[in-house]
Amino acid sequence: MKPRLFSTLTRRLHENPLGLPRTGAPPQIPRMQRGLPQKRSIRDVKKVIAVSSAKGGVGKSTIAVNLALSFARAGHRTGILDTDIFGPSIPTLLNLSGEPRLSANNQLLPLSNYGLKSMSMGYLIPEESPVAWRGLMVMKALQQLLHEVDWGGLDILVLDMPPGTGDVQLTITQQVALAGAVIVSTPQDLSLKDAVKGVSLFRKVDVPLLGLVSNMSSFMCPGCGTAHPIFGPSGKIRDMCQRQGLRLLGEIPLHPRICEDADRGRPTVVAEPDGDRARIFGKIADDVGALIGLGK
Repeated sequence: MKPRLFSTLTRRLHENPLGLPRTGAPPQIPRMQRGLPQKRSIRDVKKVIAVSSAKGGVGKSTIAVNLALSFARAGHRTGILDTDIFGPSIPTLLNLSGEPRLSANNQLLPLSNYGLKSMSMGYLIPEESPVAWRGLMVMKALQQLLHEVDWGGLDILVLDMPPGTGDVQLTITQQVALAGAVIVSTPQDLSLKDAVKGVSLFRKVDVPLLGLVSNMSSFMCPGCGTAHPIFGPSGKIRDMCQRQGLRLLGEIPLHPRICEDADRGRPTVVAEPDGDRARIFGKIADDVGALIGLGK
């Protein structure tokens, strides 16, 4: 049987996907639906940043959750919102499941682990069930995730963006007042080409670009201690950053522990908080915090 919240959500979306009145005077169509974007803040959240890749499979969600955990570890009240409606990753990465409770004002209450608040469509649907929805229902669900969650006061909210440059990305960048965006890419040419598309999108909608994180930048051989650029030389990503006027925020190595820890719901910053890789994530979080004016 489907969870109660999911049943309620899908029923509302089917019955009245735009949330407009059925009777009475003609409805006033919201400004966003008239094609006139109006950015607004997420209630009780001081800063919002997006972590985006424009391409799937580059480790964006892993970077996003480790970045959010690094903010939390530094003492900031932090949340992460999984905006990937079709393929949510945050429940697995944070080892969380189950239906969120509702607050007194009928808003979703985030689930928490490791000192990090989170919300995801993955909490509202059975893990094995696909989200077979068309665009209008997806947009309504996204609106609820963005504006009907009671975060209880955050210093920073990290948005884990889905791959691509479509409806979800446009809705978020045009409706939410973002402090900036972090681009994630591997040194592979295919990833870099899509990363450039993501950069162009954020610039077109006037979202500040905080920089780029190079993931799986190299593999450190445990035998000889030599760094091997499995997905292409790091020079490629540095050249791309120079051409696009981007900061290179950091380079995350290809290491089996990062994947293993993520799969078991204990991301790197939690699993090995004093390790070299956790320090890289911490440095990226410090640099991003400085760029957006996140206080100590």
